[in-house]
Amino acid sequence: MTRKKREYPLIEELEITALAAEGKAMGHYHDMVVFVPMTVPGDIVDVQIRVKRRRFMEGYVVRYRRKSPLREEPFCTHFGVCGGCKWQNLPYREQLKFKEGQVFDQLTRIGKVELPPISPIIGSQETRFYRNKLEFTFAPRRWYTYEEIARGDDIEAAPALGFHIPNMFDKVMDVDRCWLQPDPSNDIRLAVKRFCIEHDYPFYNIREHSGLMRNLIVRTSSTGEVMVIVVFAVEDEARIVPLLDHLAVQFPQITSLMYMINPKLNDSTNDLEARLYRGRDHIFEEMEGLRFKIGPKSFYQTNSRQAYELYKVARKFAGLSGTEIVYDLYTGTGTIANFVAGQCAKVVGVEYVPEAIEDARSNSALNGIANTVFYAGDMKDVLDDAFVARNGRPDVIILDPPRAGVHEDVIGTILRAAPQRIVYVSCNPATQARDLALLDADYRVTAVQPVDMFPHTHHVENVVRLERR
Repeated sequence: MTRKKREYPLIEELEITALAAEGKAMGHYHDMVVFVPMTVPGDIVDVQIRVKRRRFMEGYVVRYRRKSPLREEPFCTHFGVCGGCKWQNLPYREQLKFKEGQVFDQLTRIGKVELPPISPIIGSQETRFYRNKLEFTFAPRRWYTYEEIARGDDIEAAPALGFHIPNMFDKVMDVDRCWLQPDPSNDIRLAVKRFCIEHDYPFYNIREHSGLMRNLIVRTSSTGEVMVIVVFAVEDEARIVPLLDHLAVQFPQITSLMYMINPKLNDSTNDLEARLYRGRDHIFEEMEGLRFKIGPKSFYQTNSRQAYELYKVARKFAGLSGTEIVYDLYTGTGTIANFVAGQCAKVVGVEYVPEAIEDARSNSALNGIANTVFYAGDMKDVLDDAFVARNGRPDVIILDPPRAGVHEDVIGTILRAAPQRIVYVSCNPATQARDLALLDADYRVTAVQPVDMFPHTHHVENVVRLERR
């Protein structure tokens, strides 16, 4: 006997009342929360439910009965299909209000610690073309929107070079113009796609694991330099060389032209060799007179201009006088460590990725900074009492962990090291709040500063200063 497909209700004239987590908005239906993406508070919509749980439902808009006066016209033609920039339909000032409120809610509801007044969020000076890195994916057949299918258009079976459709590893939306990265990003992507189509280069099929063209990575910098990395599925010199030569001629402003060969079943590139074809194997970022070397696998905050604002907050919260030993935990390529080195006696940086630590050391040498030392390894294994004894007890600890937050063993070592101040930089206020609760017995929160790094998304960075009780 075949199971009958579950039928979900169509809710008519649902009022969207508030923004919610992960870029969604919500309304209420018979005392149940209904999450609806791509809507804003004040919208009145008919919603087709697609997920129903005991306490909430999720659905999508089938008809707008009345659009909210808050609503703003999205500037990107891919809005609603592409997984990024979900808040283009919301004025930037409203986005900042929600992000500031999100920080307050998560620190109070999850952390349950005493807080000072939260400083007004620092908005991004640039809300378009603010990213310095994008990765595009090739596919032999582009994603067709629901609207195209519903109209019965004569759809051409065209290939794609763009972004993955959310939650669909094998579906790629072809990008016409992306508003995230400055020139010449769009022109480079379109030129690569055009050349590959004209010369019959097969686009990679992730399901069948066939084809040549896999990924295109473009990095730009505040110094005006450009890095392009083309990822091929197989070694095919007869096709690789003409494409790279074409890029070099068409875009002489490319500082670093590289390529990778990826025969694996997944698109990850961290374990692949980056081969230099033209130019140098790095580009430079600059911040307050410091130069940072960015290689093909280097991590650097993707909003360069706003990263400067974030690091200024971290340095201010550290309250350095010139005599302190500072630990920069989860240091990455040592950007924060080198940024604060001129105002303290010594900086000790720790990071999991060995290549990042090599970049950190190179950046210190590049800038003539002699008071930094860097260690590679898993934080919970490296940072122990013996490590503190060898490197000196920290006066200040700066934390900038991944979204998962700080491991409980690391929290224990921090508490035993007993620094006077802790500066906690977080891309996830929820896990930050959890960690603040673990530190609360010995440390009180004395300052909170949200910083918006990613306009038109729900993501927010938050910096907290803790002082020893």
